Amino acid sequence: MNWGVFEGLLSGVNKYSTAFGRIWLSLVFIFRLLVYVVAAERVWSDDHKDFDCNTQQPGCSNVCFDHFFPVSHIRLWALQLILVTCPSLLVIMHVAYREGKEKRHRAAGGDGCHRIYTNPGKKRGGLWWTYLFSLVCKAGVDVVFLYIFYRFYKNYTLPRVVKCELPPCPNVVDCFISRPTEKNIFTLFMVITTCICIALSLIEAAYLIGKRCCESFLTSRRLSRDRKLPRAEPVDAGGQVFHGADYKPPTAPVPTVASSPGMLPREEDQP
Repeated sequence: MNWGVFEGLLSGVNKYSTAFGRIWLSLVFIFRLLVYVVAAERVWSDDHKDFDCNTQQPGCSNVCFDHFFPVSHIRLWALQLILVTCPSLLVIMHVAYREGKEKRHRAAGGDGCHRIYTNPGKKRGGLWWTYLFSLVCKAGVDVVFLYIFYRFYKNYTLPRVVKCELPPCPNVVDCFISRPTEKNIFTLFMVITTCICIALSLIEAAYLIGKRCCESFLTSRRLSRDRKLPRAEPVDAGGQVFHGADYKPPTAPVPTVASSPGMLPREEDQP
């Protein structure tokens, strides 16, 4: 499998991520993807070939191996890495959609027209929700696979010897796993890095929500403060009325007109 394709796609989301997102990408590439490609595949390459049982009964070792290892660690990790990186592609696709929309708008209205997005990669409006959704999905995928590993392999460890009595085995036979200590070390390493990635995704989601709440609070506070500012009262001096330095003469009301293509909503309202 060509993992370089996923690396090239995910590197594009790095410039749209926060500091926590960049740390997450580094963990995925260095401590999960590279470890998987360089070392983990070789460790589990002989798991079936070196699964020995103390019997010569044909088919017994195959049945026992399938019972104790329904899905290989290495294939579960490959599926986990694919699924955990897919939500990040949603951010790239959304930014590409914004850039294409902005390009079509400028082509239709000319270079001097109002821009829909001042910065298509800025996390505002729909892109903010897409980014938050990707974080929740990444954390959810890792949690689901941790549960799957725990259900298949108790405590994420492999025993040195397993006892099997499934047909066609003639009786209870002992089966020996190849290099269980080395496999347990790699399993524990992958579980720890997965937990760290889950924590980073949740921290980044909390950071985005907290930042948006602070911005909304400061905006509402500034608006309420502007409404409470006192206005200067007019002063009558010999028939002449002085309204103060901040007085603005009334202007004629401007009739409302229907919205035109030039009147566009704010960037925060755009998808």
